[in-house]
Amino acid sequence: MAGTDKTVLVINPNSNADVTEGISQALDPLRLPGGPEIQCETLAEGPFGIESQADVESVTMPLRRLVAERTDADAFIIACYSDPGLHVCREATAKPVFGIQECAVLTAAARGDRFGVIAIKTVSIRRHLRYLRQMGAMDRLAGERAVDLSVAETGQGGKTYDRLAAIGGELRDLDGADTIILGCAGMARHRMALETELGVPVIDPTQAAAAMAVGTVLLAQGAKTGRDAITEPPALQKNVG
Repeated sequence: MAGTDKTVLVINPNSNADVTEGISQALDPLRLPGGPEIQCETLAEGPFGIESQADVESVTMPLRRLVAERTDADAFIIACYSDPGLHVCREATAKPVFGIQECAVLTAAARGDRFGVIAIKTVSIRRHLRYLRQMGAMDRLAGERAVDLSVAETGQGGKTYDRLAAIGGELRDLDGADTIILGCAGMARHRMALETELGVPVIDPTQAAAAMAVGTVLLAQGAKTGRDAITEPPALQKNVG
């Protein structure tokens, strides 16, 4: 398959480089031969973890500036579950910009009837619910429960994984969720193990957004080269008596 010079830029709005590295590793399956390059970048101006509305608001304009500056990118992903700056970033570029919460909810709705969300903090849930109401997705929400860990802690193993599995089990068994969304980009490295243990689809939001971004870039490339054009069938010959 021919290569491509297209790029999907994934921006981690917090300044924790370890979280960025975990996101990048989780996106390896979407680094396809012939597909766009997936670059992951840490927003240096961001807080170490985005855990409050103040944190969300603090990164909005730095994200907009970065998106406006990176004219080489063909699509952008805001890799924070609160989708900070999503709409102002869309104003800053004609390129597609994907928010990982929005993409995760759409993906979960395609994989099951009702989804549950694992939040990092109890205080995050109210913010997430406001967003779900804006999306018109509340009737698909089974419930949201918090692990009450920091963003940095969610990327670690051992006790962190056990906590994620316990909350995921409550969402499945007590709330009736048949799909689970990981409500923080820092949880990416636990997705496969959680899906195996819980026995239901587990959606990593950055993977969901990247799948949409890669598909969008490839389809745009195909449209420009004519590969996705519909070929008209040859006209049927009339029988001559």
